[in-house]
Amino acid sequence: MKTSMQMPRIAVFLVLATFVVHPVHAQPSGHEHHHPGTHTEEPDLPPGTSLSIGSHGPHADSHAPIGVMGDHVHEAREWMLSYRFLRMKMSGSRDGTDELSQSEIATSARNPFFGLPGQPPTLRVVPTEMTMDMHMFGAMYAPTDWLTLMAMGMYVRKDMDHTTFQGPAGTTRLGRFTTRTEGFGDTRITGLVRLFETEIHRVHLNAGLSLPTGSIREKDRILTPMNTQPRTRLPYPMQLGSGTFDLMPGLTYNGHAGRFGWGAQYLGTVRLGRNDEGYSLGDQHEMTGWGSFAWTPWIRQSLRLAGTVAGDLDGQDRRIVAPVQTADPDNQGGERIDLLFGLDLTGPSGWLRGHRIAIEGGLPVYQHLNGPQLETDWLLTIGYQIAF
Repeated sequence: MKTSMQMPRIAVFLVLATFVVHPVHAQPSGHEHHHPGTHTEEPDLPPGTSLSIGSHGPHADSHAPIGVMGDHVHEAREWMLSYRFLRMKMSGSRDGTDELSQSEIATSARNPFFGLPGQPPTLRVVPTEMTMDMHMFGAMYAPTDWLTLMAMGMYVRKDMDHTTFQGPAGTTRLGRFTTRTEGFGDTRITGLVRLFETEIHRVHLNAGLSLPTGSIREKDRILTPMNTQPRTRLPYPMQLGSGTFDLMPGLTYNGHAGRFGWGAQYLGTVRLGRNDEGYSLGDQHEMTGWGSFAWTPWIRQSLRLAGTVAGDLDGQDRRIVAPVQTADPDNQGGERIDLLFGLDLTGPSGWLRGHRIAIEGGLPVYQHLNGPQLETDWLLTIGYQIAF
């Protein structure tokens, strides 16, 4: 049964993050109001230099950190193409905030499928490590000044290592094995609607829809506690998509004055019913706040806090039955807060104008998982964008 979103801790975090990342700066004076695309002088910058989005391409402070999606809008008839590579590494398990050893899981974690043929009373197959690589290809186009359209496709590879314990009880390790899935993930289409804009502040609405283009029927060979190696449907975290149409509402705020930038964003994922296999992933809420400093018009550093709340699965795929934590619909979702550091390089002029290369990496500072689940160790995003 899908759990309700436990928002209070993350909500408190977001309020605190706004104060942490919002820079203290003097109110700029003597500036005329301008829209993106006009060129005005900024405090402490060379004459004619702007750190705002322009019709000839973005400057170093035009965007949020590269890990934030749907962070900005464009002027009419502007295009942007992008590529992002995300790697996430997970290892070790925890339940709530408590870390669990492999032996603890194998001897004491209840197997929800116990009683079915070949199913032991505890989880005798334990995930030890997982790596996820995601290639994201995006395009943005603004048919008008108030609306920017965005589409993003994904290619995903997931590798998960496991330890299998022998028989129905005990701590004897039978062996190790790795499962792998690879292919296209779900596709996102989004409308970004400009709501409010001044010289310093900008707000836009994120109205997105995720299309179920990723597979939810991936299989691989596993090692069972009885030393057999069947090829079977893999558990939920190893599938490539959600299998459902998902609404993705959101709201994004950006601020900028002189060399400082800051902002905040909320993005939700609301599942529309169950997929063809009889389940839906948990709804998800993502909140983030960031601050940045531009050393020059083309180089910027950023600091960001990101919080995620995700629910359990609703329903069950009847073909996903195994004595492993990832097959249990109740061992999904939880809460996580990440601290991330970023660096952006943006072409200031000439043939480099409009090109952006950026990197952002970080690690969790808090995890409360509906476990046992693999905990996140770190994540890294590298991206390239070109605007024209």
